[in-house]
Parts: sequence; C-alpha cells; structure tokens
Amino acid sequence: MRISALIRRIIRQFIHDKRSMALLIAAPLLVLSLMYLVFNGDTVKPSIGTVQVPEAMKEHLMENEADVTAVGTMEEAEEKLAQGQLDAMIWQEEGLLHIKLEGSDPNRNRAVLGVFQAMRQEQLAAQLQNTSTSPVIEYLHGSAAMSTFDHFSPVLIGLFAFFFVFLIAGVSFLKERTSGTLERLLATPLRRWEIVVGYMAGFGIFTGLQAVLIAGYTVGVLGSLIEGSFWLVLLIMLLLSFTALSFGTFLSAFANTEFQMIQFIPIVIVPQVFFSGIFDLESISPWLRWLTHITPLKYGADALRGVMIRGEGLSSIALELSVLLLLTLFFMTANVFALRKHRKI
Repeated sequence: MRISALIRRIIRQFIHDKRSMALLIAAPLLVLSLMYLVFNGDTVKPSIGTVQVPEAMKEHLMENEADVTAVGTMEEAEEKLAQGQLDAMIWQEEGLLHIKLEGSDPNRNRAVLGVFQAMRQEQLAAQLQNTSTSPVIEYLHGSAAMSTFDHFSPVLIGLFAFFFVFLIAGVSFLKERTSGTLERLLATPLRRWEIVVGYMAGFGIFTGLQAVLIAGYTVGVLGSLIEGSFWLVLLIMLLLSFTALSFGTFLSAFANTEFQMIQFIPIVIVPQVFFSGIFDLESISPWLRWLTHITPLKYGADALRGVMIRGEGLSSIALELSVLLLLTLFFMTANVFALRKHRKI
C-alpha cells in the first residue's frame, strides 16, 4: 500500500507538471525528427569550377556526381573559390591537370578528389590518361595535413562556450530570483535595465575568462589550426558568450526550478548543434534551412571557422559579429521586460 501510494503521488506530480510531460514526450520526437531531416536530406555534390577544359572532361565529372560550373577566366574562378561558391577549380596547363581545392572542409576535399579518383579507375577521361600520372593539387586554405579536428574545432569551442555559459548563467540568475535577492534589488532605486546590465557585466568577467581558457587550450595545447588572429578568436568567443549569457538569463525568467532551466536544453541548444556547421547544411532539407539564420551558434561558428581556417580579417566576419551583438542587445531588452513579472516599476 505504501509503495502504491508513492507511485500514485509520482504519477500525479508528473501529470500536473505540464512542462516535464512535454519534455518527456515532445523533446525526443523533436531531436529524432531533426536527425532524420539532417541525415536523410539531399546528397551533397562537390561543386567544381572548370576553366577552359575539354567538354568531355566536364561530362565525365558530371557523370561522377559532381556539380560542374564552367568559368571563363582564372581570376573569376579564383574569386568564386575564395567566396566559397566552389569546392574546387580545375584547369590544364602544359599538359598537366591542376586541381585547386577550397580546402577548409576535409570532407569536401575528399569528395572532390574522390570524383577524380573514380574517373581514373574507370578510365573514362582520356584527358586524364594523357597527362601525368597524377594531377597537381593545390589548396586555397589548409593543406593535405589538415585534420578533422582542425575542421571541427571552431564549431566545438563555440558550442562549449555557448552551452556552459547559457546553462550556468540561467541557473545562477534563477537562484538570484528564488532566493529573494532579485526582489530585494527590485525594491531599491535600481532600474530594471541597470540590474540587467549589472548582471551582464558581472557574469561577463567570467565568460571572458572562459573564452580565453577554451581558445588558448584548443590552440596552444591541442594544436588546432589557426590561420588568422588569435585576438579575433577571443572577440568572437566573447560576443558568443555574451549572447548565451543574455539568452540564458532571459529564459530563466520562465523557469521556477533548476530542473526546468535544464529542460530548455533539448529545445534551444540541441537544434543549434545541428545547424552550427558540424553537419553539412546543404544536406539538410531545404525547407528547414531557414532555421540556420536565427541560431546564434551558427553565426559564431561561421566567424570562428573563417578566422581559424581561412585566415579572414575583421571586415570578413563583420556580419556575423553584428548579428551576435544585435542578438545580445535583443535578449537584454527582452530580459528587462521579463522583469516586469516580478515587480512593476
């Protein structure tokens, strides 16, 4: 009887906790649906630009699952390659076949080289057979020695910074509210925006320290590739952390316990992992790709990858930094209005 009474109490507790019930049922279905859409999306074809190569070679490339674009001049092809519109460009010079890879994604590099390997094995391209035993391979970014970790490390350090700052900031701000500290602050002459800015500045000291530690350890100890400025990496990490900080404190206004704060993770963190660049976004179903434009982690990961792998400067990542700054200001403003539920000022 005592055990059955305990069982009934737990059942009633779950039934009355609508948020836990929704998490238990809806969250796994959401994550599984996202995984299905990511892994069962369109097949990614390497995009190859050709500069004055025989038509037969273009046809052979297309037969081997490549997206071929004819480019008029070397300068135009170089520009498209630098802008990321092409995965590789090919041309012939003095009887030699030259392949220049964009190089920032090892998976794309392997896909491009796999196309040419398939052509050679099947002996379909007479132009290849009449050249040297192997084509001349060049890299715009990275090199043949670039590892998978070098490719994923910009995304991973952004993910870890965002996740831990979001969680710790949200739980800490929640404790400030449940312990009565926030109510006492609201009773003082401090305005809501001053409270939000104060918390952001206080937590920001530690988020800045975390950014230095994560980036420094990844580059200095783990030896991750970094072609650009380390200071730019720190700036991106700091802005991404502030976005996570403002986002976490805002969502904490809608949680009453630490467990409810953790419940936000499958809803707001896990989807961002899928759209951050760990998986090829071109393989995701087209109608779902618009979500990538509203996820902070995607902008942070793009900026980090641009600096660490492509060696880009401040002007090249200005858009990503601006979006992160705007998102931070937006969530800070939303947090100011969220404090109305605790006291009208």
